[in-house]
Amino acid sequence: MIPEGTRFLLPPEARLKAEVVGKLQHLFRRHGYEPVELPALELYDPDHPLAERAFKLVDKTGEVLALRSEFTTLLAKLLRAHLGEGVHRYQYAGALWLREADAELGRLREYTQVGLELLGATGPLADAEVLELAFAALEALGVQGEVEVGLPSLVGEVLKASGLPEALQRRAQQAIHRKNLPELKGLLAESPVPEEARKVLLALPDLYGGREVLKEARGLPLPPKAQEALAQLEKTLDLLGRPVLLDLGMARRYEYYSGIFFRAYTPGFGLPLLGGGRYDGALFPKAAGFALGVERLLEALRLPKEEEAPEVLALDLKALRRFARERRTELFHGEDPVAYARRRGIPFLARGEELFRVEEA
Repeated sequence: MIPEGTRFLLPPEARLKAEVVGKLQHLFRRHGYEPVELPALELYDPDHPLAERAFKLVDKTGEVLALRSEFTTLLAKLLRAHLGEGVHRYQYAGALWLREADAELGRLREYTQVGLELLGATGPLADAEVLELAFAALEALGVQGEVEVGLPSLVGEVLKASGLPEALQRRAQQAIHRKNLPELKGLLAESPVPEEARKVLLALPDLYGGREVLKEARGLPLPPKAQEALAQLEKTLDLLGRPVLLDLGMARRYEYYSGIFFRAYTPGFGLPLLGGGRYDGALFPKAAGFALGVERLLEALRLPKEEEAPEVLALDLKALRRFARERRTELFHGEDPVAYARRRGIPFLARGEELFRVEEA
């Protein structure tokens, strides 16, 4: 049997998974994102953000290694020596491993991601490019998705300007992100802040909706850096020209994300299909990107569980060679090809150069 949290895929799921990955890779390649191949093993780093959840092993020299648990950090380590000036576009795809299985649907101890990184470019146009590709990825897979955009840096600037002790800032950030207004009010009661800062902090969880949210936010007494971040977001959305759902109370990892953070959902499926954002200064001087969870995509797409029948049943190798060039063709092994074709729903039989319908046989 296989270990808990891993998967064994049979047709058609294995084929469909490969098709999803292939479509995304092709899309990213058309937009200038070149593939990189990263090792599945890396040197164990106790400072890695997922170090506590990584699979660790010791090689024969006594060196501690880890199975790859996410792509961006490893990519940054390996690329630093190779990056020159200018803009660089990379894409990646492959398996990741974590010791602790996530209870969320579509996220196992072994799972697959496809993603991209835009390096060396920052500002509204660069952010609009990455957002456009997130939309294009969903469209390429036939997913009706809604992209939700937040600005963690705005929350971070408001918290810094509030004067709250650092420990309370962390707790307030979590309360804002979870939109837990009673908890946030309780935290502000523990350590009084200036009235203007209190007004902004209590408004953040409700800044959720369409473009009208930007007008609401502009009416608040935001600190200068938060105002600048808001203006940059508005320029990005103008360049993008697509409808998004804004959540200006989204405060996930505001110390990491220097600008926008976004994720995408599809109706009837409660988990994000992709996520990413801008992280200038965290791993690269200028960088933005996102990743798609392939297992989640497969669940959300509700793909057929039955294997697709071929279009042609070849009765000899000559027919297989001739028709497999243009149609899905399978070579028959057995005694009654007509009964087999009818049972599988295969419409055509072929012998040599001749193609004929099953009902004509």
